Amino acid sequence: MPVYKHYSFDLWLTLIRSNPAFKAERAVYFHRHLNSMQKTLEEVKAIFRQVDLMCNAINEKTGNNIDAEEMYLMVISLLNPVPGYLQQIDTAALYREMEQLVFNYMPGVYSADTLPALQTLCEQGGCTLNILSNTGFIKGSTLRQVLQHIQLDRYFNFQLYSDEWGMSKPNQAFFVQMIQKAGEHQLQAGIAAHEIIHIGDNPLADIQGAQAAGIHSLLINSNHLTISNLMN
Repeated sequence: MPVYKHYSFDLWLTLIRSNPAFKAERAVYFHRHLNSMQKTLEEVKAIFRQVDLMCNAINEKTGNNIDAEEMYLMVISLLNPVPGYLQQIDTAALYREMEQLVFNYMPGVYSADTLPALQTLCEQGGCTLNILSNTGFIKGSTLRQVLQHIQLDRYFNFQLYSDEWGMSKPNQAFFVQMIQKAGEHQLQAGIAAHEIIHIGDNPLADIQGAQAAGIHSLLINSNHLTISNLMN
């Protein structure tokens, strides 16, 4: 039998990793099509990193969520400091273009240990699993399709994404939503905090967030531990 009744997982750098070609092609697209000041490709890449880090830090500080469209508009405004430029942007069409790039350059499973560990948990029975993930430039609706494509979705009873709930880890309320949904998926009604563990790579968002919500946690991949340590 598994040690816990419910296993909650972060997504990025815990279960999957981005395809470097996606970020490269995204920068090329912006460099070619949304670059009135003729900034270099390296400058475009640097602006993406700046916005990504800034928004992630803000989300972790406030516990709220900055949406993907807002992040792309931030990039565009830094590339094109021209009055009225943002008003020309069709944000829905732009996101569709970026989503297609995601599908063209799919993220991959984080490591060779990932699938065997998830499979073992599912085969043992007696437990449920979920994803609890902050999002950035890629929305939860897109990530659901990615996980279906790489056949990770079958291991999880439900998935929670920050853009869909308007809150980000380490916000305790986001973890409370996960705990409530975990209880709904149990064969026997109710679940206690000590019967849940959250696994992730981020000491603040994943570990401190889980601890504040009163559940167990395991830091992996950013330290000397991997997902296989769940089996120990």
